[in-house]
Order: sequence, then structure tokens, then C-alpha cells
Amino acid sequence: MYEPGRTFHIVMWEAALRALVCPPAVLAAQLDRLAGVLGLDTVSLGIVPFGAPLGIPPANGFWLYDDRLVIAEDWHAELWLDDADSVGVYRKVWQTLSDSAVYGADAHRVIARARRALDTV
Repeated sequence: MYEPGRTFHIVMWEAALRALVCPPAVLAAQLDRLAGVLGLDTVSLGIVPFGAPLGIPPANGFWLYDDRLVIAEDWHAELWLDDADSVGVYRKVWQTLSDSAVYGADAHRVIARARRALDTV
């Protein structure tokens, strides 16, 4: 994230900010870290809020590496897809999710709400 010339575009669901798959103190630290990367030139962080209109339903996580590779995770496998058609499908999925996401100050507000909710746990 700190290497000049590289850019990371991240879109995540608000549910990922609230799921207690770790102790609350660990999640709090992760939320603080996310809030801290919002101002980096090398990071574009979008969050799809609970109330956002969705062009597609939530599904598996995936990583899109430029236009050459997609790594998609499912319950039983990690798929490495490098054919143009598959990459194109995930590029469209990415754009649809990105269109539903909020960025900048709006993303910071979503993170701050999730962080405050941890104080009640």
C-alpha cells in the first residue's frame, strides 16, 4: 500500500466491518486501520452499505489483478481464472459492486458507525 506506482482498489460489504469472527478488540483495531488508509493516494476503499441499492446479490469474495487474473474463493476451492471471458465477467461484477459502494467521507462514516457499535458489545 505504500509502494509508489501501485494502486489498490478495494470494495467490501459493510457486513465485513461488523462480523465478529474475531475478538471485538481485534475488530476495533482493524476498523481503525481501515479508517487510516482512506487518505492514502495508493488506496481506493469503497464500502457497500447495508442500505445501498444492489445491482447483484452478495456472493463470494474475489481479487481482480488488472485484466489478467481473478482469484475467486468459494467454500471448497480457490479458483485462479485467467481466461479473458472469466476476467471480463468479474470485471463487470467489480464495476457493479463499485457502483453501489460509498467512498471517502461517506466510507469513513460507515466505518465509524461500525466502530461505535463495538462499544456496545
